[in-house]
Amino acid sequence: MYTGKLTKHIFRSQIYAGTVRDYWVYIPEQYKEHMSANLMVFQDGFYYIDEEKPMDVPNRIDRLIELGKIPPTVCVFINPGVIEVPSKPEHHPDSQRSLEYDSVNDQYARFLINELLPEALTGINISQNPQSRAIVGFSSGGICAWSVAWFRSDVFGNVLSHCGSFVDIRGGGKFPYLIRNEAPKPIRMYFQSGEQDLDTRYGNWALGNKQMAAALKFKGYDYQFEFGQEGHNLVHGAELLEASICWLFQ
Repeated sequence: MYTGKLTKHIFRSQIYAGTVRDYWVYIPEQYKEHMSANLMVFQDGFYYIDEEKPMDVPNRIDRLIELGKIPPTVCVFINPGVIEVPSKPEHHPDSQRSLEYDSVNDQYARFLINELLPEALTGINISQNPQSRAIVGFSSGGICAWSVAWFRSDVFGNVLSHCGSFVDIRGGGKFPYLIRNEAPKPIRMYFQSGEQDLDTRYGNWALGNKQMAAALKFKGYDYQFEFGQEGHNLVHGAELLEASICWLFQ
């Protein structure tokens, strides 16, 4: 059981007008007010905090801090927004997940940096060094993590992507081209995919991740790409989680 404090909150956005979402903040026991803590931000937050799921991030963070492998690290876990409507028994809220995560623009970065994080991190001393900050996600959340760093590498210098959707759902398949044709940005990336990852009308996830790796290599980025045998899930990512966090914050 983690020893820090995990608190749940609700956030209503102006940038994504009419949406509401849950988010959680985890402050490890080792964090003290005089410190300048590292920061990790997780999209699809519910995938990463459930102790019965493979990621179980708060306990993993505790262990890495206790072993002295990373500094005290505050984590923010954010769910996608849903359209807020008057409560009706027959109504199921419409998720904004694909709009927020798969779009290749700076809207989610602005939402995160200008709206949600200032509220979530009130009273917490977080390092302003982009290399002490990482942004994380699974599937569409993985490409979202890259997009945030791509548009705001002055705020987030590290990306962790699990089976990232670097395919043409909303234009994300063009990222390898953009990487190859723009000046390198100060971003470090750790990402993984597998032989059984998705293959749909939007593209092939394994191939999309391989193309990202090739583009990053071509432009001289600092990256780590792990390709395994798993499908579109968090099993392989969970196996690599502690090593990936240590690599990002090395």
